Amino acid sequence: MRDEENIYLALITILAPLSIAAIGGATGIYAPLQYETVVLRNWVTPREFIDLFAVARLSPGPGSMLAPVIAWKVAGVSGAIVATIALYLPSSILCYFAAGVWNRHRGKPWHKAIEAGLTPVAAGLIFAGILALLQMEQSGWLSWITVALVAALLFWKPKLHPLSLIGCGGLVFFVLHWFGF
Repeated sequence: MRDEENIYLALITILAPLSIAAIGGATGIYAPLQYETVVLRNWVTPREFIDLFAVARLSPGPGSMLAPVIAWKVAGVSGAIVATIALYLPSSILCYFAAGVWNRHRGKPWHKAIEAGLTPVAAGLIFAGILALLQMEQSGWLSWITVALVAALLFWKPKLHPLSLIGCGGLVFFVLHWFGF
């Protein structure tokens, strides 16, 4: 029972701080989650992380569902429940109280400055998550080029539906694989 308590405590100590970082979107926590679960704790292999990432992204619900899926693999259903609470409760409480303060001060100069300052931070966290996934998978040049092209397309046409990009990417990889690349 002691090991189970330790794994639950570890899940909470990893995910509660990441909960705050995930407020703007789950993509910002992929790199630290990968580091904690693959590199530091060896709970999952790099390949398992990628597979669980794919399962979590294709499942309905928020992108941060990767953490409970990893916890489910490591500690079963109870681990997934602990992970879900640790991931969503702190950020929910913070958002509840911060929203009141934030809305009261809307339009003030410091309010606009904080919003402008957080944009590059969020972008950096997203790129760190993508970089961690590409490095972990030991992706080839084709994967790197695909990521760069998708990023450029989304920068150029931000309203482009992600499923169209996934379909086109799958088609390109299928055709290239068919021809032996």
